Formats: sequence, structure tokens, C-alpha cells
Amino acid sequence: MSALRRAVAVAWRRSLQLRVVSLTLGLSLAVILVLGFVLTSQVTNRVLDVKLKAATEQIERARNTVSGIVSGEEARSLDSSLQLARNTLTSKTDPALGPGLAGAFDAALVVPGDGPRAATTAGPIDQVPSALRDFVKAGQVAYQYATVHTEAFSGPALIIGTPTSSRVTNLELYLIYPLNNEQATIALVRGTIATGGLVLLGLFAAIALLVSRQVVVPVRQASRIAERFAEGHLSERMPVRGEDDMARLAVSFNDMAESLSRQITQLEEFGNLQRRFTSDVSHELRTPLTTVRMAADLIYDHSDDLDPALRRSTELLVSELDRFESLLNDLLEISRHDAGVAELSVESVDLRATVKSALGNVGHLAEEAGVKLIVDMPETQVIAEVDARRVERILRNLIANAIDHAEHKPVRIRMAADEDTVAVTVRDYGVGLRPGEEKLVFSRFWRSDPSRVRRSGGTGLGLAISLEDARLHQGRLEAWGEPGKGACFRLTLPLVRGHKVTTSPLPLKPIAPEPGPHRRREHAERSG
Repeated sequence: MSALRRAVAVAWRRSLQLRVVSLTLGLSLAVILVLGFVLTSQVTNRVLDVKLKAATEQIERARNTVSGIVSGEEARSLDSSLQLARNTLTSKTDPALGPGLAGAFDAALVVPGDGPRAATTAGPIDQVPSALRDFVKAGQVAYQYATVHTEAFSGPALIIGTPTSSRVTNLELYLIYPLNNEQATIALVRGTIATGGLVLLGLFAAIALLVSRQVVVPVRQASRIAERFAEGHLSERMPVRGEDDMARLAVSFNDMAESLSRQITQLEEFGNLQRRFTSDVSHELRTPLTTVRMAADLIYDHSDDLDPALRRSTELLVSELDRFESLLNDLLEISRHDAGVAELSVESVDLRATVKSALGNVGHLAEEAGVKLIVDMPETQVIAEVDARRVERILRNLIANAIDHAEHKPVRIRMAADEDTVAVTVRDYGVGLRPGEEKLVFSRFWRSDPSRVRRSGGTGLGLAISLEDARLHQGRLEAWGEPGKGACFRLTLPLVRGHKVTTSPLPLKPIAPEPGPHRRREHAERSG
């Protein structure tokens, strides 16, 4: 049952046509019910009013007849007079007392008892409600609807009563009119209204389905075309039919698609040109760089023979050539990723050794900055099928970046693994990241604070290359940070090549207050 409810809820959220048809049917049903109730009430009141009016006219004639019989000169007992009067009323031989508009009826007469004398009755007086008799005793002509059971009929009836003026004091006359015909008429009206309502409801459903289809089908078609356009099928266009609103929507969509297609093509051409330019320039610069490097190394080897000013210039030259060579290597690497020719050299390695190798390469940066490196790794081996060189480069970039932004506070490196994945987090407690910068940090040449000095001598491409290396392993590289609370970078890789990463054994964002970075009981290691 819950599955059915979920399926209905999903269909309700996703189908505009279902909502339109359902709401139309719901409102139509409400209108039909209200209209049916009003019509049924009007017909019922009209039928009963006609019955009551005819009965009121007839009881006036019946009262005169009863008064004449009971007050006659013939010597009869009271019982005989009442019975004769009842028989006369119900015999239908007198045209003035015939059924008329009110229809057939039964009569009941009663003279209440006086003291010990019992009441004298004729007809089914026991079927007359006591409340009605109280009104008649008070000298009023009154009526009431009730269910009666007499020898002539059984069911709903109109009972109308009146006092009479005759020689018999307190004589009460009641006429009982069965309502079977009126009940049948009302039932027929209700059935007709119900049938008409169902037919109208079906027609409304068909109309709503047809009208909504005129709107929903083009919208669905536009949605499918938009999805295919988003998937890269830039030649998709909406068909234009007529001159209505949907046609104008199709024209607008096609114009937008044409403009986007043109811009995307231009951007692709510009990107290809940019990548080709970067690759060509990087390759072309390697030859003169090699020549300059050889000359600089030759001068540096004989720097002891130079005066101090030239010796210092030689050291600066070699240092800048190192940065220049690093920049060219990064440009070549990013151009390989852009061209889709970067390849993995996969082998099964213990990632703990890879982390230690990365720490060994950047340990001197931590010493120079006065930053303590806190390392937490599993005691057992963590074997993964990875390109050790690329993973080490990722970790080296992350740790160097954390040292640059640690503000002399410790940097924590943690590793954990589960059955399918391994994760390494690099956490600093420095300046942190502003909202939205967790995505920008992987952009090329992006810096959160351009005035900050990079101790690592980075080129601005390290995190961008690290992200591409992680994707090449079908892994994930993610960032988190808050101003003043530091930042955390998490690398998650599959243990087996080709598997996709769906979860991570380490959290990216702290979910609880972390232990202080200076707690001594943790294993700490200063590399260098």
C-alpha cells in the first residue's frame, strides 16, 4: 500500500496533465454535488408543498362533512357516528371528498375521554404523533410528516389534523396521506440528477484531458528536446506549428538554442586554440629553457670565482629557472589532460608509503614556516591500484597548500580505508575558505588572497592538476572551509582500478568538535 502511495505521489509531482485533470474533476464533482443537492431540495420542497396545499384544502371539506354527520338528527351512538363519518370520508363516493390533488388518504377521528371515560376513536388514531395531537387540542390546524403502519399502507405519510365544530365537544379529525408516490417521484429525480452528474463528470474529464493534452504534449516535447540539447545534441530544435503561444515558445526556444550553439562552438574553438597554444608554447620553450639552464648551471658551478653581487644574481637566476621549469611542466601536464591523452601507470602500492614520500618532499616547507605536521595513518597496509606518481603529486600539492594557509598552526593528515575506497584528508586551521570558494580553489591560477606569499613556490596549477589526476583515477577531490576555521581537502580513491567512488571512509566537514591540534597523545611526525 505504501508503494502504491509513493507511486501516486511521484505521478502527481511529475505529471502536469494528471494534476490538471484531477483538479478539474474535483472541482466539477463539487459543483455537481452542490447543484444536485440544491435541485433535489427544490424538487422535494415543491412536491411536498403541493401535497400539503391540496391536503389543507381537502381537510376543510372533510371537517364540514364530519360536523354534519356527527351533528345530524339521527339517533346514533358516538361510536357509530364516528365510524360513519370515517367511512364516508374514505368511501370516495362523494366527488367533493374524492382523492383530488392530494390523492388517497385514510381518516382517524377521536373524542378524548373525560375523567374515567375512555376516548372514543375511529380509524388508526394510534399512528398520530402525540405532538401533533397537542397542537390540534389547542385549536390549531397542524400537520406532521411521520412513518405510519396501517391496514391500508405502510411507510412515510403526511398527517394533517384539525378540530371540528359539532355537538360533540373536542372532536379531532386527522387525515393520513401516504407519500409513496411523492417518494418515488423524488427518487426518480435524484436518480436522474445522479446519472446526469456522472455523465457530466465523464464529459468534464474528457474535456479536461483533451484541453490539457493540447498544452502538456508540446511542453513534454519541449522538455525532451531541451534535455537532448543539454546532453550535447546542439542541432535539436522544436517544431513550429501555427502562430499561437506554443508556436512563439518554439520560435524563442529555437532562437535561444541557435545562439547557445553558436556560442558553444565559438568557446570550443577558442578552448581548442588556447589548449593548442599552451601546448605549443610549452614545447617550444623547453628548447631555449634547456639551453639557458645549461648556461646557468655552468655559471653557478663557477660562482665561487665571482664577486658576491654576481654570485647572488646567479643564485636568483637558477631559482627562477627552477620555477619556470616547474611552470612549463605543469602547463604540459594540464595540456595533456585537456587533450585527453593523460594515462595512468597503475600498480599495486601501499598508500602509506606514498603519503610518507609526499611528506618527505614538502617537510622542509613545514620547518621553514614553523608548521607542525600531525599524521594519522592505519597500522596495517592499505593496498590500492593507483598511479603512485600522480597520487603523490596530489598529496604533495594538498600538503603544500595547507602549509601556505596554516597561519603557523598544525596541519593534520589522516588516512582511512574501507572495503572499496581509501581516503586521505589534509586539514589546516588557518584562514579557511569563504562560501563558494570550495569550488574555485580548483580553478587554474585562482588565488583566494593574491597578496599571500607562497612558500611552496606554486604555479597556481597544482590543485587544478590534482583534480584532473583524481578524476583520472575515477576518484574524488573535494574541499571544505569556513573563514577563521581552516580548510579541509579530501582525496577519495577506489582500491581497485575501474571501480567508482560512491562513499568515503572519512568525513569532509567536521561533524563534531575536533580534538585540539596540540594533543600529545596523537602520533605526530615532523618530516624533513
